[in-house]
Amino acid sequence: MAVKSKKTSGHAEAEVTLPKAEEARAIYAPALSKELLSIRSCLVIIAQNPPQLLHIEGGDRQNRLAMALWLAALLNCDAPGNRPCLHCDSCLRISAFIHPDILLFDGRMSSIKIGDVRPLHSLIGEKPHFAKKRIVIFNESEALGTEAANSLLKILEDPTPDTHFIFTAPQRECLLPTLISRGWVITLPQKTDDFDEQDQLWSRTIANFLTHGTNWFNQSHMRSSLDSQAVIHLITIVQKAIIEKYDESNKSSLGSIFSRLSDNDLFIINQLCTNNCDALFYQTNPAHVLDSFAVELYRIVHDKI
Repeated sequence: MAVKSKKTSGHAEAEVTLPKAEEARAIYAPALSKELLSIRSCLVIIAQNPPQLLHIEGGDRQNRLAMALWLAALLNCDAPGNRPCLHCDSCLRISAFIHPDILLFDGRMSSIKIGDVRPLHSLIGEKPHFAKKRIVIFNESEALGTEAANSLLKILEDPTPDTHFIFTAPQRECLLPTLISRGWVITLPQKTDDFDEQDQLWSRTIANFLTHGTNWFNQSHMRSSLDSQAVIHLITIVQKAIIEKYDESNKSSLGSIFSRLSDNDLFIINQLCTNNCDALFYQTNPAHVLDSFAVELYRIVHDKI
């Protein structure tokens, strides 16, 4: 049975249907693997005195968002003992994205603009309505526009003890350096074997093009069918390979190429990834964006490997 819950806001009382405990646990599941045990242990310690801004990088999109939600639950869980319990009213609300004090700005589908974040300026000065801590999550924060990022910097200049920000991104270099410097960074482990067969094919194709400068434009049967979200996914494959430079485990062929580049080169590539994602948000032809991205990537890399 779903759980009924009532919360009072002003003079109105609203009844909502909360997910069942097993449904909520499924939302948190990507953050609950044994591979992430050390990350969770670290966050338990951090939660005793949480920073105003925490960056969660690495892993994959599901891991990053689930870990952000898990931390929000940890900071607001109503249960005694081991927290988060993942089945109290607060944990269930967070898993269903209906907690009034847990705000999610999701960059997976579109860019995050200044108009989206401007209302935060007045809200941040208020106490949380029900939670112990108000949590503002910018999921896939590489989608932040420059004006929106600068607006957030102004908010972060005046810390508020009851509000904390969590940014998720493939890697910290996707963001303005000033945003990175204002927060702590937690890096989730990256597994190259998490790629499915199609991802591995694309990774090898990109690596071959960067190495030899050939066999890209004759892949029209692969490129022509891609929409904007698929191209963003391919750009994410490149971003994941960048993280492999700092991972001592087995590297993909693309990760091996990037491991030979300087940090400045990787920063430039990250900027290239962000700029091409922005182009897709403005309805630029996906195949053209992908071709331009590949050529510019080759220009950056080819004489350094």
